[in-house]
Amino acid sequence: QVQLVESGGGSVQAGGSLRLSCTLSGYYSSRKTMGWFHQAPGKEREGVASIYTFSASTIYADSVKGRFTISQDNAKNTVYLQMNSLKPEDTGMYYCAAGYRALRLEAADYASWGQGTQVTVSS
Repeated sequence: QVQLVESGGGSVQAGGSLRLSCTLSGYYSSRKTMGWFHQAPGKEREGVASIYTFSASTIYADSVKGRFTISQDNAKNTVYLQMNSLKPEDTGMYYCAAGYRALRLEAADYASWGQGTQVTVSS
């Protein structure tokens, strides 16, 4: 059974940094895409970053380009999201997801989801 577990959320002031981690357990092909999604209070879930684990190719939402970096440690089956220069609008739940469609930022393209980790950025 596939399981995704996120960690690393917390509360920071604007301009601060956090690093989120997502560890995948259970079988998943090495040719998979891992994504991070942000859901602000009262809003839909939006993709922020994605990595194709076979090639380490990445894509980012325009709102986080230059601030967030997605990376992976294949030996640990873990994907990270380094978040710098955080803004109050980055507040919300962050979800990790896995799927087989390469480099997508649409939630519908992901089959497996974690429970999420809360990020709060104060001004």
